[in-house]
Amino acid sequence: MILVTGATGNTGMEVVRQVTARGGRVRALVRSPEKAVTVTGGGGIETAAGDLAHPETLARALAGIEKVFLLSTGDPRQVELQGNLVVAAKKSGVKHIVKMSALGAALNSPSALARWHAQTENQIEKSGMAFTHLRPHFFMQNVLMFAPTIAKDGSMYAPMRDGRIGLVDTRDIAAVAAVALTGPGHEGKAYDITGPEALSFADLAAKVGAATGRSVKYVDVPPAAAKQAMLGMGMKEWMADNMIAIYGGFAEGHAAAVTDIVPRVTGRPGRTFDQFVKEYAHAFKAA
Repeated sequence: MILVTGATGNTGMEVVRQVTARGGRVRALVRSPEKAVTVTGGGGIETAAGDLAHPETLARALAGIEKVFLLSTGDPRQVELQGNLVVAAKKSGVKHIVKMSALGAALNSPSALARWHAQTENQIEKSGMAFTHLRPHFFMQNVLMFAPTIAKDGSMYAPMRDGRIGLVDTRDIAAVAAVALTGPGHEGKAYDITGPEALSFADLAAKVGAATGRSVKYVDVPPAAAKQAMLGMGMKEWMADNMIAIYGGFAEGHAAAVTDIVPRVTGRPGRTFDQFVKEYAHAFKAA
């Protein structure tokens, strides 16, 4: 039995789908009956009520669980919240945790998010449970954040200069997770998960334009202006600061490497951005 946390999010729900497709038995951790319906569609997946912020709710959810997929939404308390699950999992006899981490996770990272992920990775490793760390690159789905300005004036705005990144489809991340959760040989591994090619934001704009049949351009903006735009969209300041730090590393060329983790682990090629944007072309078009 596998417990999936973060099961109501896009990546978590895809992990649930792909694990069950591989014959795995899933229990989804949810905070409310309403959330349970989001995951199960009304049935088919076992759910358990629990909240990482309330450790006393986790023991029942972990009863009989052998493996855990650990994912939580962004939060300044991330280390504490995920740590609550790690401690409870150890007490419950969990054998293996597959953690959704981040590319570049390191205790000395300029990004707080990357530091937080590294802290939890270290906690899991010291727990004595088997571990698999999934460190995905920038999600292809994140490009949908630029859909409003693309639809409005045919532009993508970001502080990326000409930095290239190996962005990856979240469905391919979930595929790697599903294999690690349902088969042997992934214990003690840390997987840097990228797509099959490194692209600049100018490349992304051109590909969005080709898929939508219109001219789309990338406009480079200063980090301060990008942060103000994020805040204007309702993003919390701590998250905006992290995004600016991440973009800074990208712009300096620190994340241009491409790995073969998706095909090596799943046995099939990772999705290209051309495939992704063709599928989601409608999202970039004006209503």
